[in-house]
Parts: sequence; C-alpha cells; structure tokens
Amino acid sequence: MTSFTTSLLAPVENDLRILADNLKQLIGARHPILGAAAEHLFDAGGKRIRPAIVLLASRATMPDHEPTERHRRLAEITEMIHTASLVHDDVVDEADLRRNVETVNNLFDNKIAVLAGDFLFAQSSWYLANLDNLKVVKLLSEVIRDFAEGEILQSLNHFDTNVSIDSYLDKSYYKTASLMANSAKAAGELSDANAEVTESLYCYGRNLGLAFQIVDDILDFTGSAEVLGKPAEADLASGNLTIPVIYAMKQQPYLEILIKREFSEPDDINKALELIKNSDGIEQARQLATKHADEAAQNLSCLAPSPSKEALKELTKYVVSRIY
Repeated sequence: MTSFTTSLLAPVENDLRILADNLKQLIGARHPILGAAAEHLFDAGGKRIRPAIVLLASRATMPDHEPTERHRRLAEITEMIHTASLVHDDVVDEADLRRNVETVNNLFDNKIAVLAGDFLFAQSSWYLANLDNLKVVKLLSEVIRDFAEGEILQSLNHFDTNVSIDSYLDKSYYKTASLMANSAKAAGELSDANAEVTESLYCYGRNLGLAFQIVDDILDFTGSAEVLGKPAEADLASGNLTIPVIYAMKQQPYLEILIKREFSEPDDINKALELIKNSDGIEQARQLATKHADEAAQNLSCLAPSPSKEALKELTKYVVSRIY
C-alpha cells in the first residue's frame, strides 16, 4: 500500500493485517502447485481496497462494536473472489505482468492459472456457504456470475465501434463494481442493518466501483507502464474500447476507421493514440468518474458519523485523485 492509502484506511489497518495473515491459510491447497500459485498471488500485494470496504462498512454499521468473525471472513472471501477474477482476466488477456509481478499464467502456464482461479472461486464459495446467511450467499454468488458475464461481454465487443456508454457501464459494473456493491451490502446484512442502510451501501459500492474502473481506463492512456504494472494502452491494442475511446470516436471519425481495421497497418495504434489525446475523450471520462465518485459519497448520508464512515467518504476522493 502507498502511505496515502495506509493513512486513509487507518480505521481498519489492523483488520487488514489480520486478513493478510489469514489469506494463505484459508487456501489450504492440497496440491503444492496450486498452493504456490495462490501464495504468489497474495504476495503480489495490491491495495486491498475491496476487503477494506467490507471492513469499513462493518465498522460503520456497528460503530460501538468490533467486526465479528463473519465480517472478517466476508472480507477474506471478497479478496479471494477478486484475486480469482484477476487470474482468469490475465489468462484471457494473455498478460505477462500484473502490479509489475509475473502473472500466474506466465509463471506457470495457462492450464495452472485457470485451475488456480477455479480453485480460489471454489474455496471462496465454500467459506461463503459456511457464513450461514442466505442473503449474503446470494449477493456474493451474483458477483461470481457477473464476472463471467462481464468477461463474455468484453470478448464479444472487441473492436466494436458501435459500443455505447451504457454498454460500457454495464460491463464495468459486472467486472468491477458488482463486487464492491454486493460485498458492501453483505457487510450491512451481517450487521443486521436496516434496508435503507444496506441499499445505500450497495449504491455506494456500485458508484465507487464505476468510478474506479473509469479511472483505470483513463490511466491506460495517461499512466506509465511502471505505474500501471502492465503495458500502457494494452486495452486499446486488444480491441477493448473503453470510455475515453468511446467519447473520442464521437469527435474523431478517423479513429473509428483505425479501430474497424483492427490497427492492421503500420503505425495505426500510434495514430489512434494521438487522436484520442487530441480529443476531449479523456476529460469527459474524468468528469464521468468524478460524477460517480460524488454520488458514492452522497450514498453514505444515512450512516452515523464515525471514523469508518469518513474513511469510506475519503475513498471516493482517493479514487479520482489518481487522474489529477
């Protein structure tokens, strides 16, 4: 974690330390290769934003109590599901690096990576069932289904210049926001919070997740490969048309021609990047990310004041701060 996120997540800093210690123990792989793959994944680090949201929502909905063991287990399940989705993403994208660390498919092979992802999904499902809360099981099961739907949507729409902003947001919900939304709501369910609070937590996670994905897609054009932990402009080259591209196509008709021919001619990708950077696409995407982040902050109004509520609110600022 950066010093900023460490400070931001101070209310759950110790909770996240416990989570990191528990994750490898929870895997319990009987085969050493699966165990090694899982350890490699969790050692790769990351900000642990998703389990942090669960733990902050737990504390914000029970301000006078410590998170229960079920809350902690939910946070661990959330990180396992997220990690499993990354493994499958890397296989589909044929990625060599994530967070500047070799991907499982590159370190082992695609077969091991797919099995490792399946194994993590299966383990998380088993621990989820053991929470003995049907509402929470349904919420997190929906996330796993959404991941698959988002991946299929993305694969079907490669180089599709007719992609709309709504379809982009749908895909972004399935691939990113669903986990944040449903796990935040699940935390409220475990706290026995009322329907208004649990629905507000869902909306918070949905808006934060959409802002998070939009920002990531902006950084694909404005960030360096070193900062991103993967090759810059990778999505565009593979035909995954993200929100800056969708906006830019409206202003730069030649960009659509380059995409339709799948950057088949020399220097096509560089021409496309120049057109995007000379449009308002990135700025319009910034405005959309800020809109969703602001809405996420407003979704917290029904929560009582607490350090955890404040941290959830500050997360909305942190997400968009990465593009300014």
